[in-house]
Amino acid sequence: METWIVTILLFGCLILGLLLGMPLAFTFGGVSIVFTILLWGTDALSLIPLTAYEDVNNYILLAVPLFVFMANILEHSGIAENLYEMMHRWMGRISGGLAMGTIVICAIFAAMAGISGVATITMGLIALPSMLSRGYSKRMAVGSISAGGTLGILIPPSVIMILYAFLTEESVGQLFIAGIFPGILITLLFIFYIGIRCLINPQLGPPIQEKVDLREKLISLRAVVLPIMLILLVLGVIYMGICTPTEASAVGAIGAVVCAAIHRKLAWKVFTQSMERTLLLTCMVMWILIGATCFTQLYTALGAPDMLNNMIAGLEVSRWTIIALMMMVFFILGMFMDPAGIIMICTPVFIPIVKMLGFNTIWFGILFTINMEMGYITPPFGFNLFYMRAIVPEGVTMVDIYRSIIPFVFLEMLGLMLVIVFPELATWLPSQMIRQ
Repeated sequence: METWIVTILLFGCLILGLLLGMPLAFTFGGVSIVFTILLWGTDALSLIPLTAYEDVNNYILLAVPLFVFMANILEHSGIAENLYEMMHRWMGRISGGLAMGTIVICAIFAAMAGISGVATITMGLIALPSMLSRGYSKRMAVGSISAGGTLGILIPPSVIMILYAFLTEESVGQLFIAGIFPGILITLLFIFYIGIRCLINPQLGPPIQEKVDLREKLISLRAVVLPIMLILLVLGVIYMGICTPTEASAVGAIGAVVCAAIHRKLAWKVFTQSMERTLLLTCMVMWILIGATCFTQLYTALGAPDMLNNMIAGLEVSRWTIIALMMMVFFILGMFMDPAGIIMICTPVFIPIVKMLGFNTIWFGILFTINMEMGYITPPFGFNLFYMRAIVPEGVTMVDIYRSIIPFVFLEMLGLMLVIVFPELATWLPSQMIRQ
C-alpha cells in the first residue's frame, strides 16, 4: 500500500478516536497496535513493550514528577498570599495596579511551578475577590488572572518543554533558558496593556483608597525573598551548568518543601495530597508518552517523514509561509486539545520539516509553547477558562470569561510574531549557557 494512503488512514483513525472521546493514551496506543498488526503481523508487537520500557526509564522524564510535586507544594505554601499582599501595598494606589501585580505574581509563580493551573487557581481564589470588591471591571480582573496563569508553561521550568525536548531529543536546559526572554516579553506586554487601558479608563481598575506607609511597604518585601531564591537556585544551577534540568528539579522540589515549612504550611495532609496529585498526573503523562512514542515509531517506519519532506521541498512557497501554516495549525488545535496531545501528534510531522527548512528547533519549541499559552485561554476548551469558571463568584458568566481574554490572546499573538521576527529573543541566552 502507498505510504500516503497509510498516512491518511493512520491520522484519520487517530482523529476519529479523539472525536469519539477516547483517552489520548489509548487512542495513540490502540491505533499503533492495530496498524502494526495490519502492516507487519503480530510478531512486530514485541516492539511495543520494549518501547514502553525504554520510555519510562528515560532520565529526562524524572524531572516531570519532581516539578509537578514542586508545583503542588507551592500551591499550599502561602507564598502567593504574601506576594499578593506585597503587590497590594506597593501597586494598589495605581490605576490597574492590582491587575498588573497579579500578572507579576503569576510570572513569579511560573518561574517556580512550571504548570499553568497552579497560578490560575491560586490567584483566582486570592486576587479575584480583592479586585472585584474594589470596583475592578469583571473582564479586566478575570482576564488578567486567566492570561497570567498561562505564563506557567513558557517561563521555565515547564513540564510542556520537558515533553517537547524528550520527543525532539533537544536539550531541556536550553529550552528552559530559551523561554526566559519571551516569557518576560509577554509578561511586559500584559502589564503595559493593563496600565494603558486603566490610565485611559480608570473605571476598569480604580486605585485603592487605603494608605500604606513606607515602613509597611518595606516589610512586605520579605515576601519576594524566598521566591527569588528558589527561582535563582533552580534556573541558576541549570544556566551555570552545575546541574542537569533533572537534578535541578530535585533541588526545586526540596526548595518548595523548605518554603512551605518556613511559612508553616507543611502539614501532613498537604504533603500526602501533593504526592497523590503528583502520582496521578505523572501516570497520565507517562501513559500518553508510551502511546505517542509507539505512534511516532510506526509513523517513522512507514517512511512518512521522508515523503512529507519531499512534498514540502517541491512546493514553490517561502519557508516562512510553511512556518506560518504550522503556527495556524497549532492555534486551531489549541482550541480543542491538550498541549500534550498536540505535541504527540505534531512532533513527528513538523520537526523533520523544520530541520529540513534550516530552522532552529529550540526556537521552534518556544513558538510552539507560546501557541499552547494561547490554547489555554482560547474557547471553546481553554483549560484556564474552565479553571476560572469553577472559582468565579455569582454574576461572572462564561460569556464574561470568554470576552475577558480577547485582548490577551492578541497580545500573545504579538509576542509570537516578535519572537518569529527576532529569533534571538529565544536563541541568544541558550547560546551563552555554560555546558556540562
